[in-house]
Amino acid sequence: MPIESILVASVAPMEMHRANSGQNELGNASAIKRRPDGRVYISGQMQRHALFEAIGRLNESDPEAPDDTYVSNGDATTFMVEKDLRADLGGFMITDIAGEPGRRTAPVSATPAVALEPSDTVRDLLLRLSTQDDSQNIATMELSQEDHMRSAFHLDCGSLSTSDRYEYKPTDDGERGLHVGTETVRHAPSEERERRARLFVEATRYLNAYASQARNATTGEPQKVFIALDTRLSRKGARYFAMDDTEQERLKSELDERGAAYFEGDDTDAEAPSVRSAYESALNTLSDEGIVDRAQQTMDYADTFEALDDLEDFAEVE
Repeated sequence: MPIESILVASVAPMEMHRANSGQNELGNASAIKRRPDGRVYISGQMQRHALFEAIGRLNESDPEAPDDTYVSNGDATTFMVEKDLRADLGGFMITDIAGEPGRRTAPVSATPAVALEPSDTVRDLLLRLSTQDDSQNIATMELSQEDHMRSAFHLDCGSLSTSDRYEYKPTDDGERGLHVGTETVRHAPSEERERRARLFVEATRYLNAYASQARNATTGEPQKVFIALDTRLSRKGARYFAMDDTEQERLKSELDERGAAYFEGDDTDAEAPSVRSAYESALNTLSDEGIVDRAQQTMDYADTFEALDDLEDFAEVE
C-alpha cells in the first residue's frame, strides 16, 4: 500500500552542548534554551535547519540526483519546487503576490528536541580580545552537561512535490464563486518524488548543523530511533520516546491495524536491532511500497498557476 506519511522519532545523546542558545539582554552572556521544568530544548526551527543542511549534503553526493536540484539557503528560498528541495519540502512565502499560489505549506514538519530529564548546566568564562586595540571583554557561555534529546520529523508524502489547483463556479454577481473541483499537479517526476522521500529519511540520521558549535562536535545523530511508514496522515508517533510501554504498544497496534510499517533501532541494547538496520529496513520498504501519488500531470510550479506571470518571467531568465 502506498505510503501517505513518514515519521521519524529519535533520541540522541549530547554532551557539553549549546546546540541552540542566544545572547541575553546584556549581550555578553549566552543562555541555553530551557523549559520551566528544567529541561533544555532545541527549537523546531533549529531542527529544521539541521535537517535541510543534511539534505543538502546528501543530495550533493547522491548519484541519482538530477543535476539541477539543490537546497537553497534559508534566507533566499525560491519558488522552484521542481529544483529547490527547500522550496519543496520546506515551503515558502512570496509576500508581494496575492493569493494561494504565493505560499506553500511545508510537507516537512519538526518538533523541538527536548531533554528526557531535567538538565544540569555550567558556564564557560571567555575572554574576547579586540584586534583593533588592547580592549578585552569578559563573556560567559552556558552549556548543558549531558542530555538525551528526543525529537521527531514528519513528512506528508501526498504534498511532496505537488500542488492543488482549484476550480470555482462563478456566481451571478461575477465573484469567484464556489469551489467545485480540485486538480493535483506534481512538480517532479514520480521517481524524483520518491528519491526526495528517501533523502528526508536519511537526513534524520545525520543531524549535525547546530549553532555556535565549531569547537564542540555536537551531533544529533540518533542513538535510538522509531520510524513509521504510515498509510494515513498521522503524527502520533512523534511522542514515541515520551510514551510509557502501554502507550507505545497501543500505538503499534494502531499501525498494525491499518497496514503501516514501523521499525525500531537501539544502539544501547545488544539484543535490539541497531539504528543502522532500522534505517536500512525502512528505506528498503519505502522503495518497495512507494509513496502516494494523486497527481494527474507534471508541471513546473510557475506554470501551474496562471496568475503568477512574474514567476514565469523569472523562470525564463533562470
